[in-house]
Amino acid sequence: MSDEEGPIPLRVANKKAYVWDVEDVARIRSQYRLCGVLAGTLPHLSQQNVFLGLPLVLLPEETVLLVELGAAVLIDDPSAYDKPSSAQLEKWNEEQKESIKTQIALIETRNAKKNSENVLTEEALRKRQERAERRRALAQAQAAEQEASEASLFSGDAPTPAATSTDAGPPASTAEVNNPQASSSSLISHTITVPGPSSSLDWYTPHPHSHSTIESARAAGIWDYPSNLQERAQCGVFRGLWEQGNYLGVGIKFGGEYLVYPGDPLRYHSHFVATVIESPTMTLRPMEIVAHGRLGTATKKSHLLCGWDDEKKEVSYLSIAWAGFG
Repeated sequence: MSDEEGPIPLRVANKKAYVWDVEDVARIRSQYRLCGVLAGTLPHLSQQNVFLGLPLVLLPEETVLLVELGAAVLIDDPSAYDKPSSAQLEKWNEEQKESIKTQIALIETRNAKKNSENVLTEEALRKRQERAERRRALAQAQAAEQEASEASLFSGDAPTPAATSTDAGPPASTAEVNNPQASSSSLISHTITVPGPSSSLDWYTPHPHSHSTIESARAAGIWDYPSNLQERAQCGVFRGLWEQGNYLGVGIKFGGEYLVYPGDPLRYHSHFVATVIESPTMTLRPMEIVAHGRLGTATKKSHLLCGWDDEKKEVSYLSIAWAGFG
């Protein structure tokens, strides 16, 4: 868990920024209105990342924004693992053994409780069967006595009372009490817990490998975004839309770079599909404008053309929508 007032650690591997702490994910989404995409998911399926688990993979534009705001640092994660000493490995092994012992103890306690409940249940069934046997024996004795009395009326002999002793116990029940012994600890399954963040490992030292600026990370060779005009335009447009209070998602499914939401994507539909134009003098073919307009109308959105001026570091916006149609 990172300090809430300190920068968020973004662990970089293969030039992708990952977030492994749940608290950091919540902070990124609530405080900075960034969504990211979870590892192993498909970027064009919107909102799937909200319901799945870690790690969170930030878009490169989101990563650049957080670092430029001073809200995050980039960590060269593969280089942050030192070679563990014998004492550190022994400590880690002892912690794993203690965890296994705790799990086995809990499992044995649960099994003992379950077996005890089974024994009580079988004891209750045995007593119920005994009561039923006594009632059955008493009914048979009463029926035999009545038959003897009726027979004496015709024969004139004195009635011979039938044996009605109910003190004799019923036949032994065939059901035996089942009380199996708990399995040996070597046969009980257990879980090896591997923490998501590496901050709990004694040999993980991220501070010497942390970078607070994009330039520093680029010089270290762990990060190279943005590296050309198109990527600078994407970063500029992303930040410009974000600074206006919008939430941004991946817009490839709708023919653009970003989906622009006026609020939390779980509560609002996106109003715009944004396309990044890397230069204010870039030529657009008429068919491109028609295609953007038709696609936006079909998906009940307006298509937003975002032109980036790399000299002035400014963004101009032009929306396309079919008036009175769709």
